[in-house]
Amino acid sequence: MTTLFGTAGLAIGMRESASRVRLFDGPLDLSWHHCATTSDFIADLFALRFLSSRNDHREVRHSIGYLVNELIENAVKFRAPGEITIEAAIDSESFKVKVSNVVDGETTVEFQNLLSEITVGDPGELLIQRIEANAADPETTRSGLGLLTLMSDYGASLAWIFSPADERDLVCLETYASIPIIQIHN
Repeated sequence: MTTLFGTAGLAIGMRESASRVRLFDGPLDLSWHHCATTSDFIADLFALRFLSSRNDHREVRHSIGYLVNELIENAVKFRAPGEITIEAAIDSESFKVKVSNVVDGETTVEFQNLLSEITVGDPGELLIQRIEANAADPETTRSGLGLLTLMSDYGASLAWIFSPADERDLVCLETYASIPIIQIHN
């Protein structure tokens, strides 16, 4: 059964003009270093069109890099073994990204529970509540702070689709995100 969380309009296929990067599982294993390197590459690539204005370029590059890094880090941290695919596109109004990976059944349940908590209400208020809760319990590993920061501070719209994978107890997870470009550079 396929389950959707977040903004339904985001959870549509990426256009044919999307750029695609795949991170393959292998002898070096996927790590945090791959997240930063990949997100920097994608941010550099998509911010090129803003080179004529130094401030716009820096702001767009930062916002795209932060968004992509957060999503890739989550995919690396909580994935079942396998590849991670990143698809990204930009138009005059927004930058869109889709990160696909596979998770196990236990991670799916925990993540869906987290999403049911952080996708209702005002992201700014929820962010403050989560920061306070994390201060009280620093052992928390699945707080949703990164996702709430994206929604609250970057105006990101997010969606997640969970669908059955071919293998038993594995779930395909597609994470969709969009941030407004007009808001960034105006």
